[in-house]
Amino acid sequence: MDVRAAQSANPYPRIGIVVPRYVHDAVARNRLKRRLRELARTRLIPAIPAVDVVIRALPSAYSASFSALDQQIQRAAGLVAAECGAS
Repeated sequence: MDVRAAQSANPYPRIGIVVPRYVHDAVARNRLKRRLRELARTRLIPAIPAVDVVIRALPSAYSASFSALDQQIQRAAGLVAAECGAS
């Protein structure tokens, strides 16, 4: 998973999710998007300051378990929070 963050003028964090095809069908892409949206809502947004974040799924994310995606999102939240000055 590739996660990028930038400062935002908004008083709240915004999340964008990019899930390329990587030879997967619409069902697999939508399943991955739903998983990432839920993890962003429950894990990422409460842990980061008011920044804009873009999450880009890599091909390995399609076969990753929910708990593996959760660990990656939590790691990304820690990095974004440290980089952007939140605790």
